[in-house]
Amino acid sequence: METITPQIILFYKYVSVEDPEALSARLRAQAKEHTLVGRILVAGEGINGTLEGSVEDTEAFAEELLQDERFSDMRIKRSAGTGRAFPKLSVKVREEIVGTRFPASVDPTKRTGKYLAPETLREWYEGGKDFVVVDMRNDYEYRSGHFKDSINPGLENSRDLPEALPKLENLKDKTVLTVCTGGVRCEKMSAFLLENGFNDVYQLDNGIHGYMEKYPGKDFLGSLYTFDDRKTMHFGGEREIIGTCHFCSSPTEKYVNCANDFCHLHFLVCEGCSGNRSVFCSTVC
Repeated sequence: METITPQIILFYKYVSVEDPEALSARLRAQAKEHTLVGRILVAGEGINGTLEGSVEDTEAFAEELLQDERFSDMRIKRSAGTGRAFPKLSVKVREEIVGTRFPASVDPTKRTGKYLAPETLREWYEGGKDFVVVDMRNDYEYRSGHFKDSINPGLENSRDLPEALPKLENLKDKTVLTVCTGGVRCEKMSAFLLENGFNDVYQLDNGIHGYMEKYPGKDFLGSLYTFDDRKTMHFGGEREIIGTCHFCSSPTEKYVNCANDFCHLHFLVCEGCSGNRSVFCSTVC
């Protein structure tokens, strides 16, 4: 019996899309043809997607996607799938491919942070360069893994960056490197910092995912949060579990949602405190 190897592909690009509805319909049809599951967002400003399927099917979809001249230079990230990372296929048209709600003047196709190659970041770490990593992911993502000495602005959503800006004001004259999972959030987040007076802003090219592929177990502590049923992932190498249980502070990388439907807080909990039962984040819930 043939063994099917699942693969997950991540891709995004900020580029003008004149007819998002038509593009979404085409991508949906192509994904169905290749029996893929996952999520794709299409907007007038571009596309952002994560899909799972067999290696053969994901590569076939990727090849077709890159034949579109708008996306021909788009880099596609790959990682091992589980065969159950997503329950279904969802292709939707949205106002933005990342929900920042920033002003229209924050346009990454016109101005964004300088791209920093993973190799250069490794040189920065090894050479002791004076720079600051600002993690632009959500707070709960940061808890299971992050770059050493990085700053967590405490975002609940990407749109919270304007409120968190006062925490970062002292970095305006520093070399700032923004990081996020695959790079898409940093396109606008770094642009927003430039718009607000930050002078030397970079973004990690290909995101944390791209860095971990090249340097597993180096500089990034813990595991990378993923928006699928894997919850976390890593690429091997020496590492330690840095996430801690919400209740007892034991090391853990297990995420759960609060069982209270009015809360649904996403948090880390160890096996000892969760077991196989529903978990509430507090006595109030």
